Amino acid sequence: MYNDQIQRSRRQELRTNLTDAEYILWQKLRNRQLNNLKFHRQYGAGPYILDFFCPEIRLAIELDGEQHKDAVEYDKERELFLKDKDIHTIRFWNNEVVEDIARVLKIVEESGRLNQHDQL
Repeated sequence: MYNDQIQRSRRQELRTNLTDAEYILWQKLRNRQLNNLKFHRQYGAGPYILDFFCPEIRLAIELDGEQHKDAVEYDKERELFLKDKDIHTIRFWNNEVVEDIARVLKIVEESGRLNQHDQL
């Protein structure tokens, strides 16, 4: 079981200490800059914290660094939880965001369109 107060503190800490990749992507997603969709960062979903989330289309965006390679089992469990909540997740490595933000945004945009269609 998770503690909501602890998670809230952790989300605040993560919002304050963005990685370079999170900062770059957030500058492109914030204020409805991408297809007029409202994204939140460090959004709580049950016991998990999503890097970015758009509730309108149920799309989560996760950015992974090198340390994430060891989290295979955790990711499987998390994906099952999110799928059960009808949340679609797309993942990028941090270096993908830093090196080719245009490509990342195109993929997010395409995923958003697919999810909007599924919501209709």
